[in-house]
Amino acid sequence: MKQIASFTIDHMKLLPGVYVSRKDHAGSEVITTFDIRMTRPNFEPVMNTAEMHTIEHLAATYLRNHETFGDKIIYFGPMGCRTGFYLLLAGDYESCDIVPLLTGMYEFIRDFEGEVPGAAAVNCGNYLDMNLPMARYLADKFLKEVLTGITKEHLVYPE
Repeated sequence: MKQIASFTIDHMKLLPGVYVSRKDHAGSEVITTFDIRMTRPNFEPVMNTAEMHTIEHLAATYLRNHETFGDKIIYFGPMGCRTGFYLLLAGDYESCDIVPLLTGMYEFIRDFEGEVPGAAAVNCGNYLDMNLPMARYLADKFLKEVLTGITKEHLVYPE
């Protein structure tokens, strides 16, 4: 069986960053999949499910309500390895194209106060598994360490 493209990336060299994982075609449309890697695989601890779940709820809310990109959002969700998230956008994009979008999203998460959207039994299948303080901490960390002044090594997969 052919190995999928994401398994061909050397995860021992992969840094936290924003990467184009793949581009697919659906009819005449291009769908760009982004790898939003928040932790360095195999070098630092993975994120716990509660903070990932909180980031997922807040990010999806922010993205789907975004004035420019809201109607281009196909999907935002966690990676099984718990080192980051996938963002799928309708359109042909490069990593640098979405840095302002992600900066706004992570600022929204970092600064969020109150009840997490959708964190209720009627809205979510595991609404009790949330950790807003840790989600805010991780958003701030990603902003400071990756998005602010982002460089090529955090935008293009390692060779």
